[in-house]
Amino acid sequence: MDPIESVDYDGFQISNGNSHADHGWKKVVYPKRNRKQKPSDQTLTNGKTVPNGTAANGDNVFRSLEEQAEDRRKRILAAKMAVTDEEDESRSKHRSNGYDEGYGFDDSDDEIAAKKEAEESLKKPKPKKKEKKPKVSLPEAAAQIDPSNLEAFLLEASESYASQPEIQLMRFADYFGRALSGVSSVLFPWVKMFKESPLSKLIDVPLSHIPEPVYKTSVDWINQRPIEALGGFVLWAFDCILTDLAAHQGGAKTGKKGAQQQHTSSKSQVAIFVALAMVLRKKPDALTNVLPTLRENPKYQGQDKLPVVVWMMAQASQGDLSVGLLSWAHNLLPVVGNKNCNPQSRDLILQLVEKILSNPKAKTILVSGAVRKGERLIPPPSFEILVRLTFPASSARVKATERFEAVYPLLKEVALAGAPGSKAMKQVTQQIFTFALGLAGEGNPVLAKEATSIAIWAVTQNVDCCKHWNNLYKENLEASVAVLKRLVEEWKEHSLKLSSSPSNAATLNLTMKSFRLKNEEAITEGRGNGSLYKEADKSCKVISGKLSRGSGCLKGTAITLVVLAAAAAVLSSNPEATSELKNLVDSLELHQYYNPIITALKN
Repeated sequence: MDPIESVDYDGFQISNGNSHADHGWKKVVYPKRNRKQKPSDQTLTNGKTVPNGTAANGDNVFRSLEEQAEDRRKRILAAKMAVTDEEDESRSKHRSNGYDEGYGFDDSDDEIAAKKEAEESLKKPKPKKKEKKPKVSLPEAAAQIDPSNLEAFLLEASESYASQPEIQLMRFADYFGRALSGVSSVLFPWVKMFKESPLSKLIDVPLSHIPEPVYKTSVDWINQRPIEALGGFVLWAFDCILTDLAAHQGGAKTGKKGAQQQHTSSKSQVAIFVALAMVLRKKPDALTNVLPTLRENPKYQGQDKLPVVVWMMAQASQGDLSVGLLSWAHNLLPVVGNKNCNPQSRDLILQLVEKILSNPKAKTILVSGAVRKGERLIPPPSFEILVRLTFPASSARVKATERFEAVYPLLKEVALAGAPGSKAMKQVTQQIFTFALGLAGEGNPVLAKEATSIAIWAVTQNVDCCKHWNNLYKENLEASVAVLKRLVEEWKEHSLKLSSSPSNAATLNLTMKSFRLKNEEAITEGRGNGSLYKEADKSCKVISGKLSRGSGCLKGTAITLVVLAAAAAVLSSNPEATSELKNLVDSLELHQYYNPIITALKN
């Protein structure tokens, strides 16, 4: 056979032999393999290349050593190939035309190890995906509750924890927690709902979805629990809600992870809202018992918690309007009076009182029940805040001012309601008179007009306010001038109450005399407020004159009254009664009758 010629073509050597010998085929030699046999380690002899160490005459002195080394290398290679036969077999399935798909000819040990690890990972069984539970709405879940099963559960809980009503109530909440566990946060997004929905919609959440038989079974059982335990349950449930609220707020900051926590926690919150709403509606006093805690504990304060607090009070108002208004006046009205209160909070708080007063029976219920279990629905401090919010300076008016003006008349009627002449009402009128006198002198004309009217009402309801007024006269001179002037202008309207008894007329007359002495002293000394004292003195003279003109017809009645009072003092030997009698004699200028009457009674 003729020698094959080699031709280098684009980096490859192409050997070209006789066409009849290779039938037109050409041999392509991979250059990298030939590169190992380059003349750098070879010697050219007679036009032929021979390995180093080979003599020029063709005898190779190292041939036997090379053959031994070659045999040893082949044995080692065979041993390695035996170990990797299994891998090669699996890999060979992907080979085509002598090339390995995805692999090079000269794979390194690291590459082989990586490929092996990948193949092993494919062999591992994949974990089964958890089946997602179908989403259930609150109405659907609530419809599945069996009232008889609930009744049996509550009966068992009551018997098992007979002496632990707090645990009974938690078991009650647990029952609804299991029954409503399928309701996801997506279908009950309470945080978003409370933030964006008006109170008119929130007030029926979530009880509007609870079947009537389930509700009746629950509240009948709740009605038998002690009020102290119910109050504790209200705080416990509120704490649970606030914990979930904190998780939502944290989720908004931390992203997806926090959102997942929200989804888990919100499932149980539906049950907490259901149980809490039932307790508040059936036993509103459970809320009144914890109002001081809600008002004083810092963890229950803050704008973010306000929607839940308003919702709780709205639930209680559904059971008792009086509790709703009492809660609003004691806990929420002071929040609005705070300068830091924002428009959103102010709006939400106003929504609650507007909802309460919208009840057709609100006026009858609230005015007649202005005092509930010894506690006023609107105490004097809250009434003062209400007056300030309703009558601000013209420059301080806001959108909410008109809404306060709309609810003010009925709220004022509730604030001033009470049994006239009772010991409790006398204390209330004195407190109201004190703040009203202060407001009348603040320089706000609109506020001063209303405050003056309230102060005069307090005097007509309890003439003893005059004694208190006498002590506050100098410190509230401007306000006193306004009240005296208004009293003169409206004397016909108020004279009947002020002169309804000799005692009332006498007390007011003594007060006017005291004021005149103070006025005269200030004017004589030339004090800076001399003009105010002069104006006040004019009103005092008019009032004293009106009282003296009406005293003639009362003289006989007054003498009779003195006789009766003297008799009571002598018979009872009561120092207080004797003191009152002397005050009455002094005010009516009946000194000439006093000693003879006392002497006659003693004899």
